[in-house]
Amino acid sequence: MVCEHLRDIEAALIDAGIIVTQRGQAWSDNCREWVYFACRLDCDALLALHELGPSVRVHRNDDPRSGLELGIECTECHDALMGQHPDVAGEWPTFPTTEGS
Repeated sequence: MVCEHLRDIEAALIDAGIIVTQRGQAWSDNCREWVYFACRLDCDALLALHELGPSVRVHRNDDPRSGLELGIECTECHDALMGQHPDVAGEWPTFPTTEGS
């Protein structure tokens, strides 16, 4: 499990049936538990819907050589919940969904 700051969102993703594509230490010693999901994460909605604290921020990697990704990370605990980058997400579902979508 990820840290207490991200735990509720991780549980909501899993409860929604979003597939985990990878879990573990991502790419450096400064990453603890990074969980990648088969969806696009609406980071603005996640930050607005949950009281995540000042250590949680949007993480966006636009470098195709190291892997395009977009999600939220906890800078205190070095955990993250990552989704597909909008430039390559195609028809992947968006989480959280909005009414009528």
